[in-house]
Amino acid sequence: MAKKKENLKGMKIDELKKKFVDLKENARVLQFKAQGSKSKNVKESATLRKQIARVLTEINRKK
Repeated sequence: MAKKKENLKGMKIDELKKKFVDLKENARVLQFKAQGSKSKNVKESATLRKQIARVLTEINRKK
């Protein structure tokens, strides 16, 4: 599933913080799903961590 890259530089800080909260929630849910059964997409957790890092980097850059 190729996702279109979002333009994080064009987002405001409050939008970035909302995106961060959503990504953290997705990572938490994924972690619990992985403990119960095997995941079909093994790279999903790594992708989420990278997205979280990109959002945090942009938040810190804008401060």
